Amino acid sequence: MDVGTGPILYSFRRCPYAIRARLALAVAGLQPGRELELREVSLQAKPPELLTASAKGTVPVLVHGDRVIDESLDVMRWALERHDPQGWLSGWSVAEAGAMEALIAENDGPFKQHLDRFKYASRFGGQRGNDGADAAELARQRIRHRAEALAVLGCWSRRLEPGGWLLGGRPSLADWALLPFVRQFRLADPEGFDAVPQLAPLQAWLARFLAGPELAAVLESPWAERCPWHSPSWLYHLALRQEWQAAKAAGTYCRSTRGQSLQEVGFIHLSTAHQLVATYGRFYADLNPAEVLLLVLDPVRLAEAGVTVRLEPAPGSGDLFPHLYGPLPLAAVLLAQPVVPPSQARTSLS
Repeated sequence: MDVGTGPILYSFRRCPYAIRARLALAVAGLQPGRELELREVSLQAKPPELLTASAKGTVPVLVHGDRVIDESLDVMRWALERHDPQGWLSGWSVAEAGAMEALIAENDGPFKQHLDRFKYASRFGGQRGNDGADAAELARQRIRHRAEALAVLGCWSRRLEPGGWLLGGRPSLADWALLPFVRQFRLADPEGFDAVPQLAPLQAWLARFLAGPELAAVLESPWAERCPWHSPSWLYHLALRQEWQAAKAAGTYCRSTRGQSLQEVGFIHLSTAHQLVATYGRFYADLNPAEVLLLVLDPVRLAEAGVTVRLEPAPGSGDLFPHLYGPLPLAAVLLAQPVVPPSQARTSLS
């Protein structure tokens, strides 16, 4: 488990659960790089540190010393209990607090189920073929779940009519906990959502959120990095895009570094997380970033494939670099992601 001087947040930019956690952390005054370390993750390759902290492997996860908080609402409450300047959680009556909890439970339960089955119909449609009957059934399911979701939204919209917020004249935890999910529902069919006349109060409520500074802040750096955090548990290799595409077609990768082959050098140059910025700057910074990919390698899979990795000094450097002796097994590559130059992304290579 990570044990540091401040909290660590594992997050994913587009996840509505992570968005609402970031909203509460931001309003509570915690900032990435100062009071908080943010670790943006790729859901295709979750870092071992995240899985060690929480076996669920979902975001958000907040690690503070030996405490792990792996539910988004608990992260929100943790942040607001520290500092709640806008009264999202404080200053409500017992009845209002109960209504708040009921709204959040309705969102996280029935509404989220209908949202998923509307937005990702094929994912929840079971094992189906591609014939017209199956496609028609998926379409019917999608329509049904959209209607069920709209029924929930209609109830919320009527609640908004008196004061513009779910509990009256000011925003509560319920508003900020639900807004990212209503945003996600709209994204599945913006024109259809905007055309429902019964949702006028809800549409105005969402539009205020979409145009507001709170959402804008947590969808951009430093709250939402476009480059996943580089785990020190993994190894890395910078590859030219064309050479990686050729390797996938051939089934083997045998380039050592830019302009040199494995056969010429005898090993493939790798980097650890803290070495990536310098390696990119020395060998690849003059290229169009679109030409370069960052390969994320799992040392466990490398060992299982029987290839040797040795830490050896680089000429002119006192640092030890990992060198891979043999072709790179493609199965050991967790991700091949576009490079984000250091000038365009905050780096947290620890």
